[in-house]
Amino acid sequence: MTINGQDVRHTLEGQTGLWEIIIGLEIHAQVISNSKLFSGSSASYGGSPMSHVSLVDAAMPGMLPVVNQQCVRQAVKTGLGLKAEINKFSVFDRKNYFYPDLPQGYQISQFKYPIVGEGEVKITLKDNTDIYVGIERLHLEQDAGKSFHDIDPQSSYIDLNRSGVALMEIVTKPDLRSADEAKAFVTKLRSILRYLETCDGNMEEGSLRADVNVSVRKPGDDLGTRCEIKNVNSIKFIGMAIEYESQRQIDEIENGNKIIQETRLFDTSNGRTRSMRSKEEAHDYRYFPDPDLLPLNIDDDFITSILEEIPELPDEKKDRLIGKYGLSSYDADILVSDKKNAEYFEKVAVGRDPKTSVNWITGELFSALNKLALDINDSPITPENLGELIDLIAEGTISGRLAKDVFEMMLETKKNPRKIVEDENLSQITDESSLEKIVDKILNENPDKVMEVAEKPKMVGWFVGQIMKESQGKANPSVVNDIVKKKLGV
Repeated sequence: MTINGQDVRHTLEGQTGLWEIIIGLEIHAQVISNSKLFSGSSASYGGSPMSHVSLVDAAMPGMLPVVNQQCVRQAVKTGLGLKAEINKFSVFDRKNYFYPDLPQGYQISQFKYPIVGEGEVKITLKDNTDIYVGIERLHLEQDAGKSFHDIDPQSSYIDLNRSGVALMEIVTKPDLRSADEAKAFVTKLRSILRYLETCDGNMEEGSLRADVNVSVRKPGDDLGTRCEIKNVNSIKFIGMAIEYESQRQIDEIENGNKIIQETRLFDTSNGRTRSMRSKEEAHDYRYFPDPDLLPLNIDDDFITSILEEIPELPDEKKDRLIGKYGLSSYDADILVSDKKNAEYFEKVAVGRDPKTSVNWITGELFSALNKLALDINDSPITPENLGELIDLIAEGTISGRLAKDVFEMMLETKKNPRKIVEDENLSQITDESSLEKIVDKILNENPDKVMEVAEKPKMVGWFVGQIMKESQGKANPSVVNDIVKKKLGV
């Protein structure tokens, strides 16, 4: 819609009229790397407290950082995947602030000269429209450690296992206009990172988390005062935090109050944000280039070598699946949301009807995996076996109804479907003389229903259902339908 000469995608209704939400995200994505950004310590998740800590991570005197080339490579690869500008010159800076689990008293980050510049991400909304979200920058920085305040009533404990782990901070432009758009963006970004294998996207383990900046304004007005919601670690909570915070700001303004620029936290127990600290006066981090680290100078050969590693990304894969298999945009979106789903589909679809393949994967298989809490890579049913099940239906060996029973047996036993059909004697009955005996039995047992057929031709479907039940699903429904119509004169 257009309001005051400005295109507006989404609005909220307040007491004083329509409001527009402005959202920007700062995504912290942990780099997939064996070791940390500036030391050789393990970057793996978990481990007993203080077991992944070197003298560099603990900021012992005289210890100097050394840049991990793999982390630089992963950042450039991510930038290329986001269709962003790669800055051949970048600088590591010291961001000075005190926090108990930051042993150096500063964080090594990038400020004025980040490694990646502007890019964009296309997201598809529920109404099947596409919007483009601008990427402002991507920079590398080290993570802090972790404080524990619930172990002892009088003491806090520090674990530095995470201290120094490489993070990519991906900052968007304020291009998002609703909770749904923000959720769609994070979902798409996580998918891209997983395709690139630069971040595992595991939000439960903190590998991907977001700082959410929210402000509201009347459509056409200047940007309002924003509040930052720190460290939201699930896509669901990102949406809930935006919905609550935007409504809170509207209520505050309409009640005659001003929005204070501040940092807030999202309380998952009650679905509300609460104040953490004021940011009315910007904190002076006193950024300056880290004197222990030389600037990064990246050459064309380094970028070219990484370009050769870029896989087919979600947008390109979606277009290919639609063009090659004739899939709908909806089906293609579901498959490409996870590279493993798309790979599974392409194995099943070889020489088979693509739509049937999609339906079995997104229907029966996804439902079963969800109940079993399994990833598709751990599926008890291989793509080869699911494909063979589809073949058994296509060749008339089993009916669609029986196929669902066979599918359940495949889940339990991991057996080949053809073997199950043979062992359980589940082959479909197609012999007309055998089927006629079952049809005659059902017709003779239901003379009153037979009398109704003349006035209600749709009763044929009832008879077919009863015959399928009598045959325990083995009867060929198409043949049964023909026999019933012939005998009833329909």
